Amino acid sequence: MTPVRIWDLPTRLFHWALLLCVIGLFITGKIGGDAMNWHFRFGYAVLTLVLFRIVWGFVGGHWSRFVRFFPTPARLLRYLKGQARPEDHAGHNPLGACSVFVLLLLMAAQAITGLFSYDEIAFAGPLSGLVSDHAVGLATSYHKSWGQYLIIAFVVLHVLAIIVYTVLKHRLFWAMIVGDKLLEAEILAARDTAGTRALALVILVILAAAVYALVSWGNAHGTAGFGY
Repeated sequence: MTPVRIWDLPTRLFHWALLLCVIGLFITGKIGGDAMNWHFRFGYAVLTLVLFRIVWGFVGGHWSRFVRFFPTPARLLRYLKGQARPEDHAGHNPLGACSVFVLLLLMAAQAITGLFSYDEIAFAGPLSGLVSDHAVGLATSYHKSWGQYLIIAFVVLHVLAIIVYTVLKHRLFWAMIVGDKLLEAEILAARDTAGTRALALVILVILAAAVYALVSWGNAHGTAGFGY
């Protein structure tokens, strides 16, 4: 068994930052009141993180790139038949990859609908004034009901899967902390250098600035948005 760098630092920081933001969103959403100001900020952070992960899925470390773990029918069938190749276990296995893409989709949907939501009391998403009342109603309905429940369900499922794989000695949890996994075969290590980390920081700053600009622009066009 040889330790191999699978998850680069940007991917690991994304993972834990997203988890903290989701916890923050849930808590502030349930508290309501003035805590909604932080709810909005956590939502903007989630949108930035999801956008970062999408970009990093094309330019990040070897095993962080979507092409390396995209769950094609062939990969899924091979995995379900018990004929998985070593690379199918290095990063996300095909079933885990399905979970990753679903979670990214749900997080994006939740963050985007939050931009157009309105609680009919005091808080409105920064872009809610740019669409019809019907569209705002649909976005609000999804954001406050199906959206959050689906995320909670998939997060619970994700945690249960990690527990199962931990019992099976796959050490997923520890790998997402230190970046390395103990693997039997000769597997290509992900590039995780000062250069790649600097690139990740530049991408994150650019995306954060873009989200900030979008929110500021929405607020400047007559909405009652809160947050930045």
